[in-house]
Amino acid sequence: MLGDMQLAALIGKESPALPEGGATEILGLTADSRAVQPGYLFAALPGTKLDGTAFIAQALEKGASALLVPQSARVDAAVPVIADRNPRRRLALMAARFFGIQPRVIAAVTGTNGKTSVATFTRQIWAALGEPAASLGTLGVTSPKGERALGYTTPDPVALQAELAALAEEGVTHLAMEASSHGLAQYRLDGAKLAAAGFTNITRDHMDYHTSFDDYLYAKLRLFGEVMGPGGVAVINADSAQFAEFEAVSWARGHRVISVGRKGRDIFLSAVRPTLRGQVLGIVHDGENYNVNLPLVGGFQASNALVAAGLAIGCGADAAKVFAALENLEGARGRMEEVAHLPVGASVYVDYAHTPDALQNVLEAMRPHTSKRLLVVFGCGGDRDKGKRPIMGEVAAKLADGVYVTDDNPRSESAAEIRKEVMKGCPAAEEIGDRAAAIEAAMRTLGEGDVLVVAGKGHETGQVIGDKVIPFSDHEAIEAAARKLAGGGA
Repeated sequence: MLGDMQLAALIGKESPALPEGGATEILGLTADSRAVQPGYLFAALPGTKLDGTAFIAQALEKGASALLVPQSARVDAAVPVIADRNPRRRLALMAARFFGIQPRVIAAVTGTNGKTSVATFTRQIWAALGEPAASLGTLGVTSPKGERALGYTTPDPVALQAELAALAEEGVTHLAMEASSHGLAQYRLDGAKLAAAGFTNITRDHMDYHTSFDDYLYAKLRLFGEVMGPGGVAVINADSAQFAEFEAVSWARGHRVISVGRKGRDIFLSAVRPTLRGQVLGIVHDGENYNVNLPLVGGFQASNALVAAGLAIGCGADAAKVFAALENLEGARGRMEEVAHLPVGASVYVDYAHTPDALQNVLEAMRPHTSKRLLVVFGCGGDRDKGKRPIMGEVAAKLADGVYVTDDNPRSESAAEIRKEVMKGCPAAEEIGDRAAAIEAAMRTLGEGDVLVVAGKGHETGQVIGDKVIPFSDHEAIEAAARKLAGGGA
């Protein structure tokens, strides 16, 4: 796929002054000193916990041929040293040049909620239209060749560019990818050549990383104002409270704006009629009316589907064919996914909702599909934003008919203390620390017309307790409880 590249070509014309040694052959790039091999460029990046410059000696001992460091760093080395005021972005651009190829059409989507669904839906739409398509994000990489894990929603820039090149070599021409706020703030996507960018919504999240909500918002806006080159396509959820900010940044960058939703000018959601396990959408686009039988429950899934449709249309797909493809969408794993339909006539869904807004969205979205009681099982993660815990409890108490508070990745914190903080918002809830036991207890109460939502973990297959990851899946716990209730044992 690739060989080596001279340092001068890797740096590019827009670089600061080229250091001596521009003809040095670079065989690879990494920001992890442990991964350095002879001939590699080592990027000594500043971090929240560790400073990469502290590992320069180790990288040189392992054979690093060049260094990328912050402009303020003082480094005396026998190899070329590139000092840059934004070394993270420089590494992303270098990685793009080093790997060289990417899928021809790339669409990225950002937002607090809905990224995974939009990326998945966009891939499915393109595939239905005959395009070799892939998606990349929280669920890993899905392409015509299958699925593989990534580890991060948005990988580091070197790993990301390696994935883009691998997909292009597979023959993938269309890629839908998630753009996380961490990835955007750390410039991981800056080397990707985007044709389109989508925005779903933004609410409180990742306050343990971002210094403020404005800082979090700015990270999302970067996708439209800095990462995607001028003249791209911006697909924006017009029903979001931040629509005006994203539209203004997009216009200023010279993008074509496609607004979608109940307030959308370009893809207008004119009507929604819930059915037992889906919904019928009335859509107006370019003067044409479309009736779409969307096989997914929840108003936010309708919104996600419209953002995905906008991305496909914005990248050149035929609108009528795109809206027809919506009728065959399959939900992303762990996103408003029906895992069990019990003989008594009750359904059990799994959703990744782990923020107050996401939990509110999923419960409000499920209510029209619930003829009797709506129950929820959820918890809050440890070592994360503590402020949202009682808020999530309040949301659950207000919108559900029955609430079960349990554990969800307590990490280094006391699980009991986390539950106590959640219970402040829903004092009448039932507290069951063991997540499998909480799920089973809730399922035992279900009757005809009831719906249970198990929220928080979604697709995850582990429970993080202390420094260990204990195998655990909401899907497996639900299926095991369903077998017990049916008399099939554990």
